[in-house]
Amino acid sequence: MKDRILEFLAVRKLKPDARSSILCFVGPPGVGKTSLGRSVAAAMGREFERISVGGVRDESEIRGHRRTYIGAMPGTILRAIRDAGSNNPVLMIDEIDKMGTDFRGDPASAMLEVLDPEQNSTFRDHYLDLPFDLSGVFFICTANQLDTVPPALRDRMELIELAGYTHEEKREIAKRYLVPRQTERNGLGRSKVEFTADALDLIIDGYTREAGVRGLEREIGSICRKVAREFAEGKRKSKRVVRAKTVVELLGKRRFQSEVARRTDEPGVATGLAWTPAGGDVLFVEATAYPGDGKLQITGQLGDVMKESAAAALSYVKTLDRDLPEGFFRENDLHVHVPAGAIPKDGPSAGITMATALASRASGRAVRADTAMTGEITLTGQVLPIGGLKEKALAAQRAGIKRLVIPRRNEADIDDIPEHLRKKLKFVLVDEVDQVLDAALEKRRRSSA
Repeated sequence: MKDRILEFLAVRKLKPDARSSILCFVGPPGVGKTSLGRSVAAAMGREFERISVGGVRDESEIRGHRRTYIGAMPGTILRAIRDAGSNNPVLMIDEIDKMGTDFRGDPASAMLEVLDPEQNSTFRDHYLDLPFDLSGVFFICTANQLDTVPPALRDRMELIELAGYTHEEKREIAKRYLVPRQTERNGLGRSKVEFTADALDLIIDGYTREAGVRGLEREIGSICRKVAREFAEGKRKSKRVVRAKTVVELLGKRRFQSEVARRTDEPGVATGLAWTPAGGDVLFVEATAYPGDGKLQITGQLGDVMKESAAAALSYVKTLDRDLPEGFFRENDLHVHVPAGAIPKDGPSAGITMATALASRASGRAVRADTAMTGEITLTGQVLPIGGLKEKALAAQRAGIKRLVIPRRNEADIDDIPEHLRKKLKFVLVDEVDQVLDAALEKRRRSSA
């Protein structure tokens, strides 16, 4: 990400009038998209202006109103340039994925002219009614997800993805930026409070579960306020050193525990990985069997794609020539459930997780507690590639998982994962579901099965 921005700045240094694509930072909330834009402006020595287009439904907000109307005013683009006081600022267009459309027009379509380097040299605001050259403006857009951005607008932007932070990165961000900022805001200084590394580790693991660092900063701020109260009430005169034990005293019992080992203790439960707009997440798939005639029931508010993945997984597992009890699928009904049923789930990457859960239930062999998997399945047992591997790897780290089973065709995506995280995770590359089962299932059958 930083390499691409530096390349962009290098071209601008060598050729100041170069026309280049518009940058779009895509990532979950709290990963520093807006802060990165401010840093780019500071590095270039330009003015910085930010406009938020989230919830904008009126095309006139972008292009301005004609002066024949009462209360007419220029559009947000020209107002931002006026406020910046220069015609070549760094202009950040925040939340471009949240623009709406109604009877007043389509502001996303009005953005096409603004963000097209070939057209914006003659941008015409309705209020000004004269061509205005926007080619000197450095536009940076931000978005949480790209699904809601129209394809024509997406085509004009170069996407730079910010997937989220690893545990080590969060600790460094907290140490260098968040703790000093919160101690200053709460009237404390280095002489009054100090956070140890084990305290920050506990806050990251036990009190936050996020891709960004907003929740982490809130928890640090909460501790700082409690320490500030101790000084204000005269209960403390010396420096407060915040250790892991102190964190539990001030914030209460830890809110998040790694439950992978407990959930996969019984056969029939497999750990999958999911991509969400707020980063990656761990997904448990449960399978159970009871006397019946081979029917399949699927619950957990799953979408059509995941339901089809479950059906394909069952059909494939039925064909396996493994140590499955004879007649198991003829004499039993199967129920596949994905917990957190209040949350709708869909996507093409849960196939091998469902196949593993079903094979685990049928064979009585539990799934390894240190292993999670992601990949789509075909009826012939092939494993298809998936997207969002970096986000899923970060979610695996947050859950305490050490091994990831991924499609072999995703091997190139491993390079996107930070090097220090790659060293801690073992990636098992697979082409077929048989390899998934060999890697994920424990070798011996549980006596309780």
